[in-house]
Amino acid sequence: MSMYYHIKGIVPAVFTPMHSNGSLNLDLVEPMTDQLVSEDIGGLYVCGSTGEGPSLTREERMAVAEAYIAAAAGRVPVIVQVGHNSITEAQTLAAHAQKAGADAISAVPPSYFKPSSLGNLVDILSDIMSGAPELPFYYYHIPRLTAVDLDAVKFLEVSAERLPNLVGIKYSTFTVFELQACLAVENGHYNILFGSDEMLLSGLVTGAHGAVGSTYNFAAPLYNRIIAAFERADIAEARRCQALSVEMTRRMFQHGVGNAPLKYAMKHIGFDCGPVRRPLVALTEEEESGLRQDLEEIGFFQWARQ
Repeated sequence: MSMYYHIKGIVPAVFTPMHSNGSLNLDLVEPMTDQLVSEDIGGLYVCGSTGEGPSLTREERMAVAEAYIAAAAGRVPVIVQVGHNSITEAQTLAAHAQKAGADAISAVPPSYFKPSSLGNLVDILSDIMSGAPELPFYYYHIPRLTAVDLDAVKFLEVSAERLPNLVGIKYSTFTVFELQACLAVENGHYNILFGSDEMLLSGLVTGAHGAVGSTYNFAAPLYNRIIAAFERADIAEARRCQALSVEMTRRMFQHGVGNAPLKYAMKHIGFDCGPVRRPLVALTEEEESGLRQDLEEIGFFQWARQ
């Protein structure tokens, strides 16, 4: 049986703040982390999709990881995403995360030359984990970006003996029935963290232990209200709050794709995380104006953070 490690609650997939010229702006990491910790989060997920990890250099990823680990200062666990198309680079990033003091690592699979089978995927992840043999490991399952859509339940079943540090999955897809099946493997041994903010309540109903998401950066109080309402069996209130999340994200992505509208929201809660890295595309002035108007229209600035 593999290692046991569980994180609960909401885990913001944190942004990599940048200056207007695209260089790292790590001075923002500490105040952003302090704000999130004060909002009762369950941990931080660093250099994932929201953190634009795949668009950063190795040195930048290391610097971002170090900054968040230092800012967290042991108050919440820090998971560092180390996946890379080069397995050797992923091993190097894993080793660095362990040395820097991360609490766990995670990795997407290679997505150019993709794993051809579950056995191949397990071999790849085993190689990556060897870089950080002391740390818990989360497989990052996000097939809409990686196009690696191997059966997550079977993955857990075949990994028990081969991947001793595997503790769970960052499950960033919408098939709730498979999420539920993952939760049942080995009587709930694995820590399955749901990665769909708009469906948090659905994940809670299936028994998800926690959730990793981008909108938790600027709307953590809203999502904690969903969890609190669910735990006291106030389903009507949980559904009401989840509906606000759905409307918030729907409005945001009407004005842009990827991280651009999310970084815009951060700017308007006091943390200007700067531009997105190419190939992501920044919002136009017209899109920014429209998004601001939409967020004001739905009352985002009143209910998202209270």
